[in-house]
Formats: sequence, structure tokens, C-alpha cells
Amino acid sequence: MLRRLHKEQPASFAFTPANEAWAAGQISKYPEGRQASAIIPLLWRAQEQEGWLTRPAIEHIADKLGMAYIRALEVATFYFMFQLQPVGSIAHVQICGTTSCMICGAEELIAVCKELIANAPHQLSADGKFSWEEVECLGACANAPMAQIGKDYYEDLTAEKLRALIARFSNGEVPVAGPQNGRYAAEPLSGLTSLQEYEKGRKPYNASVQNAVDIGDTVKRIDGTEVPLTTPWLGKGAAKPAAGKAVAANVAKAAVAAVGKAAKAVKAVAASKTEAADAGTKPQGLSAARAGQADDLKKIEGIGPALEKLCNELGVFHFDQIAAWGEAEIAWMDSNLKGFHGRVTRDKWVAQAKLIGEIGMEAFLIRAKTNDY
Repeated sequence: MLRRLHKEQPASFAFTPANEAWAAGQISKYPEGRQASAIIPLLWRAQEQEGWLTRPAIEHIADKLGMAYIRALEVATFYFMFQLQPVGSIAHVQICGTTSCMICGAEELIAVCKELIANAPHQLSADGKFSWEEVECLGACANAPMAQIGKDYYEDLTAEKLRALIARFSNGEVPVAGPQNGRYAAEPLSGLTSLQEYEKGRKPYNASVQNAVDIGDTVKRIDGTEVPLTTPWLGKGAAKPAAGKAVAANVAKAAVAAVGKAAKAVKAVAASKTEAADAGTKPQGLSAARAGQADDLKKIEGIGPALEKLCNELGVFHFDQIAAWGEAEIAWMDSNLKGFHGRVTRDKWVAQAKLIGEIGMEAFLIRAKTNDY
């Protein structure tokens, strides 16, 4: 399926202060030079804050992580969990349409969405409050049919129950997530026949639903002050949800150093790449192969079609050119063969090229079988 960014985009994006602190904590998980590993959690946080993933958000995060925009766009457009178009201001409804749910009535739920929200998926309702889509299996097959509304699962649905849920959400309520037919979790409808000790002392709701109730953010946009997440790798303690914005402010202050450190790390990596690219001396190349006939550089162990093409683009067509490289030329090639850094030294190109010149290709190929060069 082709996924494109929405044609209408906001002018800018910025994390809230608390989410900025949260992002800094995520970036700090990774060693210097590996900040791009935080791309998915940061994109997800931006979506949780805004409801959908905008171009300014993607580019803002790419800048924060020292990534080319296209790399961040590749991630955002690859994963279907990222919404690339505006969603309902209250909730985005995802109907599971895979086998178990389909058999149990998913098509009736989709019909409700078409009636109450919009005729086609990814379209906003007339009042802008809701949007919907059909998705693949969400893993709640025992509670089919079900839908994910906002961040939580609403299970054991019927068309009437979904209709009532949408009405309640529209009126500003936040219905309790989980099974909608009285079940606690995924036990038989008739009740437990074993493991009945499990029911003693349990909380009012199953673990997932209880967490949703405690946090109260089923469909709420996340600005970071609701549940400040811990950053134990920075030596910080757990933050209690009840502390609210005060704790979030403290987390934000504590993460300022992490933000600065991450930014410095990104700049340091960029600087080191620039320095590496400037290392050594570029070998003198030829405008074309001599007599119009280039040597088959692929005979050198470690040079494949892609590397041979790169060498030719740099004016390197013959074995004797490689054999003539000194330390400065080797250093430059090691730093500038895009995607193949260090290959000249690692695979001993110069030694192989010299050997070809000394003993000829036939004898070289025999020696190459034992890597004797």
C-alpha cells in the first residue's frame, strides 16, 4: 500500500517541555553516534502529542537525532502504526478485521463507523471528532470482535455497543476499556472453572484496563505531564503519576543535561564524519580507462560490482593505480567509499594489486585461494 504524507501540513512542530524531557531520556539510552536508534519512540511520542505524524514533526525529530530527513521519512511511512493524516480530535477508531473478529461481527462494526464517522477510512467525521480504519489482527482474538480506540482495547463488541461508545466519547466521557460484556479478561463467559484463587483479591479491572483507568489517557493527547516516565539509566528514581505537572517539571529540569549531551554527541559524530572524509589524499584518477579497456577490479578479493563502480567513478580503472597508493591515498579511500568505509585496508587491496603486477593474474588467482598476499 502506498503511504504518502498528507497534502495539508502545519507550519511547525515542537515537543511540549515535558515531552522534550522524555525525548532526551530516550536518546540518552543509546551510546554516542547511535542516537538514531531512538527514532521510533520519538516519532510515536510526537503522534501521541498531536494525534498524527506531521512532516514538521518528522523533520524536527530527524534534526534532533542527526538524521537525513529521508531516513526518518522511511521509518514513518513504513510502519502502519504511524498515522500520516489528521485523525479525529477525540478519537481514532481501529476496527480489527482479521479472521476471528470478521467471523464474530467486525463487518457490522465497520458499518457503524461508516454510518457515524465517515464513509471511507482515514476521513474525518463531519464534526472532526472521529476517524476510523480497518486494521490487521490486534491479538485479542478471544474477545472478538474488538476495536482499538485511542490507546486502549474495547472488546466483546456488538454494533449497538460500539454505537453507544462513540456517543459517550462524543459527549466527553471516557468509557472504561476492556471487555464490554461483563468479562474480566478473556475467561469463558460462564466464568472460571479452574484457577478460581485468581479471583481473590484482584483489582476491579484486569491489568491493562486497570492501567488505563489509573492513567485516564485512553484517548487523551499526551503532553508528558500525565505520567512522567522514569529514566533509570540517568540515575533518576521512579516518578509517581499523582505528582502530575510538578514531577514532570522536575523531570524536565533533570533531563536538560541529557538534551545538551545528546545534541553535543550528534554534532561530534557529524564533525568526526567530516574529519574522516577529509583524511588523507585523494588518489589521482584517470578520466577514462586506458585504451578504453578497464581492468576487472573484481579480481581483487573484497571488490564486488558496487565497489568496482565506485572506484571507476573516482577514476580508478587499473590494478597498477591501486598498487601505487601510499598511506595517504589508502586513508582517503577508506574514508570516502560510501557504505564501504575501511575496506581498502581490511581487504589489502594494495598488496593484492602489487602481487598481480609482479606475478600475473593466473598465478595471483592461485595464491588468492589461500589469501597468501
